[in-house]
Amino acid sequence: MGKAARKRKADEATESSSATHDANTPKKRGANKKDKPDMPWVDEAKDHWASDPWAQGDMKAGALAEESSFAVLFPAYREKYLRGVWPALTQALGAHGINATLNLIEGSMTVATTRKTWDPYVIFKARDLVKLLARSVHLQQALKILQDDVHCDIIKVGSLCPNKERFIKRRDRLLGPNGSTLKAVEILTECYVMVQGNTVAVMGPHKGLKKVRKIVEDCFRNYHPVYHIKALMIMRELAADPSLQDESWDRFLPKFEKSSQPKRKKAKKAAKKEYTPFPPAQTPRKVDAQLESGEYFLSEEQKLSRKLEERSRKQVAGVAAKQAEREKRFVAPREDDAPRRARAS
Repeated sequence: MGKAARKRKADEATESSSATHDANTPKKRGANKKDKPDMPWVDEAKDHWASDPWAQGDMKAGALAEESSFAVLFPAYREKYLRGVWPALTQALGAHGINATLNLIEGSMTVATTRKTWDPYVIFKARDLVKLLARSVHLQQALKILQDDVHCDIIKVGSLCPNKERFIKRRDRLLGPNGSTLKAVEILTECYVMVQGNTVAVMGPHKGLKKVRKIVEDCFRNYHPVYHIKALMIMRELAADPSLQDESWDRFLPKFEKSSQPKRKKAKKAAKKEYTPFPPAQTPRKVDAQLESGEYFLSEEQKLSRKLEERSRKQVAGVAAKQAEREKRFVAPREDDAPRRARAS
């Protein structure tokens, strides 16, 4: 065998061994486009809703480069209250380096950052604070929004129900008798809820805000809040059972289906009468009827005796009719009407 033939066989053997090695070697993760890449931010063990604490001095860059400000309008009936609590508000925001301005001419509240602001996110908290004050939330409750684990949501419900009377009824349904329904929603969602005018102000954790928004929007879409309250109570009991943490709770939750009410029948329109230029005939008065019957000229005793006679005559006729009805049961039926029994075969 020549050198060329040996060299050709060696090359073929090398190619076959390399192909076998490639087939047996597992592919790297991500080599195929169908394989999902690693996503380190999707970690179920970590609470992504938790916020890291921020203390004074954590902003290493120093002061903020530019000033940020927000302005919020408030209704006229809140002016007296805001003037009374404004010193306490400026003192609370001043601790975070936020400047607050109350403009009574324009009816607005403005918050802005300063060179002393040490938290870059507190300007958004200050914006939410003045929003809550404009929606009739008292200052002691609204100041809790400055905490890291408290957030707010302003739900606009005016456009959910255009009919004014129906809107008021559904808003009262959300409050409940003596505020009991609203109190139950606050306990189950761990949120503070204030219903004022065409808006609903909510304060609490993110998960609670989501639940309250669902309850409020469904209430103004004619879905009673008590259904959500029952579901939340069941979910609260299921969350205490560690054996049900990884299972679906759908089989435990009640399913409420909205029943379709039958459509109301439209009233039939009365047929139009022919037009006549003459007025209708005058209906007879009670005195005219008494004059025709002669009752008008009778005395009170005669009228009373006539009334008693009429009553006794009706009573006798009624007794006779009932007696005839009772006697019908004792009348023997005719032979033709008697039921015929089938003869036994």
